[in-house]
Amino acid sequence: MNNTRKQLDRAQRESILGWGLILPAATIIGLLVLYPIIYNIYLSFFDTSLSGNNTFIGLRNYENVLFDPEFWKAVWTTLIYVVFTTVGTTVFGLIVALVMNKEFPLRGLVRSLLLLPYVAPVISVVFAWKFIFDPVNGLFMDLTVEKLGIFTERFNLIGTPSAAIWVTIIFSIWRNFPFTYLMILSRLQAIDKNLYEAADIDGCGGWSKFRFITLPEVYFVVGSIVLLRVIWNFNKFEDIFLLADNVEVLSVYTYFKAFTGSMEMGQGSSLAVIQFVLLIGFIIYYVKKVLKW
Repeated sequence: MNNTRKQLDRAQRESILGWGLILPAATIIGLLVLYPIIYNIYLSFFDTSLSGNNTFIGLRNYENVLFDPEFWKAVWTTLIYVVFTTVGTTVFGLIVALVMNKEFPLRGLVRSLLLLPYVAPVISVVFAWKFIFDPVNGLFMDLTVEKLGIFTERFNLIGTPSAAIWVTIIFSIWRNFPFTYLMILSRLQAIDKNLYEAADIDGCGGWSKFRFITLPEVYFVVGSIVLLRVIWNFNKFEDIFLLADNVEVLSVYTYFKAFTGSMEMGQGSSLAVIQFVLLIGFIIYYVKKVLKW
């Protein structure tokens, strides 16, 4: 009886100690993450002003957003951006990882150089790309107009929203593929080489080995990368805004709505809540149906 009581007292002390150890971290997370989310949801039900006088208007902010044609245009632009950047980054990263998994001279140096787009400061690479597509002195226009004759006259490619979206997509793929390549490469190097030797004995070709050995082995890593890339691309702001602020994905549209013009903070908050709900819904579906967690 005494031993049982001592064990219970010890378990209680360990439980109290455990809660005491995680309480500081939980408090910080609550202040830095949960509080802004809760306060943003709170603001979405008010007509806000810079003076601090907020008027409760219920769901009117959500109604104004959902009936705004610009919102649905931003949703479509975001969908295009997220799908093409996620697919492009994943496929390109997989191809590079497969190449970098082979033995060749100076492989270590090449592997290091491939990380430069990901680790370089975003402001520097953005302005380099803007210079490349400059309509007057840019390399792209000089090549396509003067050298190859693809276009008859120079024009501002980034200044045209219908074209600028594809520039931002290519930029995102170029900038973010190193992360995908690095994660997949680490998994490729952990695959048992005996599997490939057995496949060689059975007479399997390169495509069969990729389909039945490599792809199943990297499936979970690729699936996780796709999930992360969708989350990051859905919330992407700085790359798009700095390179082409006329490409109004939801993050840029929310910024313009909340912090420029009439500064409709309430509608900006409701936009953020809508994006949060959409992203949470996608994450739950993807985790259950694709990752099978």
